[in-house]
Amino acid sequence: MNKLRLSGLLLFFAGSTALMGIVTAEALPTSSATMPTAGEAIASPLTQIPQLETAPSSFPSDQHIIFKADTYLSKLTKARLFSGSVLIARNGKVLVRKGYGEADRKKHLVNTAQTKFRLGSLTKQFTAMATLILQAQGKLNVRDPICTYLADCPTRWQKITLHHLLTHTSGIPDFAGFPDYQTTQGSPSSPTQTIARFKDKPLDFQPGEKFSYSNSGYVVLGAIIEQASGKRYETFLQENIFVPLQMVNSGYDHNNGDLAIGYQNQTNLADFIDMSIPYAAGGLYSTVEDLYRWDRALYTEKLISKSLRDKMFTAFGGFGYGYGWGIGKEGDRPVANHTGGVKGFSSYIARYPNDKVVIIVLGNREDVNSGDIGVQLAKIVFGEK
Repeated sequence: MNKLRLSGLLLFFAGSTALMGIVTAEALPTSSATMPTAGEAIASPLTQIPQLETAPSSFPSDQHIIFKADTYLSKLTKARLFSGSVLIARNGKVLVRKGYGEADRKKHLVNTAQTKFRLGSLTKQFTAMATLILQAQGKLNVRDPICTYLADCPTRWQKITLHHLLTHTSGIPDFAGFPDYQTTQGSPSSPTQTIARFKDKPLDFQPGEKFSYSNSGYVVLGAIIEQASGKRYETFLQENIFVPLQMVNSGYDHNNGDLAIGYQNQTNLADFIDMSIPYAAGGLYSTVEDLYRWDRALYTEKLISKSLRDKMFTAFGGFGYGYGWGIGKEGDRPVANHTGGVKGFSSYIARYPNDKVVIIVLGNREDVNSGDIGVQLAKIVFGEK
């Protein structure tokens, strides 16, 4: 986790460079950006995904998308350039819902649409939703200073608000980029212990001045969710998001071994990471089917009001980031997306609200960039070169 590759490829725009959800210290441009993932470092180069050379000239039919997407993904799998599960839906109709490659090479268990994968930084959108649910319940407000909810809050944190944490504009340094991160990622760490690692560090900048991707900020959000709700982070999410949306194959990963096996590459197993470390920045797991339920719910008021959802999908400060989502456009097409990466896994979700399209890619190889694959799938869906 060179910078907590917890979930970190934020692919702000389909076709743009992925923003890995964990490590990044620069303001995001309006067309592309690169971020690390939550949960692991970006130690090795990502396998290059071949680009599509042709595309249909007219808006593709469902049948065309199904054929082209499956052909593309099957070729990647055969070439040992992908292992995971994919779901593509348009206008409420699932077009592709399939696993590729193996979830466990030793046992030769294949990936399916029900296979569970670590999400890495895709976790952040659920942490953001939990925060907004608590605001709807009157238990906090995103404009509140974070010291309202934290014991022994450092003086330098007095001006930081929940909004700053949600948008990566707090200035709190990303602990996933600390020199000792690699040597400590295998040991359990409570939220309090993790926060203690960066609590006394100077801010990288004054709150609100800049954008710098920080897993630290989302770890602090997890602690605030627990303080405001009186419940453990994972319990609050289960009761207020996963159960209401019937996301029965989603939850907090406790290294219990019921997920796909994570691989470093085509040959080696991924290094171990204790999942207490990614926490609210990258500790969740899910399936492509459950994430589709999540996508559908985000068009409704089942979890929060439209006004609060609008906050989630608004890019603040000109940095192209909302609450747990990268916000931008591909040409004239609005898109909200995020990538994630944590030891052995790479994830990506892109929502095109005006087109009612969602593309979800969950993979169990850390050297394969699921965001790049998602971009190519978007070209298929929209008939673009």
